[in-house]
Amino acid sequence: MKDQNHKLSAATIGLHWLIAVAMIGMLTFGLILEDMPKGEAKSALIWWHKGIGVAVLAFALWRFGWRLVEGFPSALSRAPAWQERVAGATHWLLLLGTLFMPISGMMMSLGKNRPIDVLGLFTIPAIGEQPVLDQVGQVIHGLGGKLLIAAIILHVVGALKHQLVDKDGTLARMTGRLVASDTHRA
Repeated sequence: MKDQNHKLSAATIGLHWLIAVAMIGMLTFGLILEDMPKGEAKSALIWWHKGIGVAVLAFALWRFGWRLVEGFPSALSRAPAWQERVAGATHWLLLLGTLFMPISGMMMSLGKNRPIDVLGLFTIPAIGEQPVLDQVGQVIHGLGGKLLIAAIILHVVGALKHQLVDKDGTLARMTGRLVASDTHRA
């Protein structure tokens, strides 16, 4: 099924929630790792973080392709133009963030000439020391993580506004329920 204004496809809903939970989990995981002292425990957790990050990238690429084909779901209610621009920018930042976070993490490892073991399934081989790749990856991963956290918070606030103020069925639609089509849009 393709997305419709009154009902979203199972693929749209499933990919949204899978990536949402995965990205929030990985951002939380990364913040915990940031504060940990170096040692065996941290190294073991980094192994998991990298492997899960590559898996998240695979689903994020699927979701990115899906969004390019389907477009973003249309809003169920009108908002001032500035809010619609902020919502659009936030959706793009979230979508691109699901790509740039795992890719920048891979840049850091590969730039340090470290292979990436993907949960014991396969290994992305080291490519030799690439200091610029590592440094760019670190900047993107560090700053990008903070931007992504801010975008997630903004997205949640927007969803709550749709639920509590607009009462337009946006959250119901994101959980797979049928909503009245075009009841709030002029």
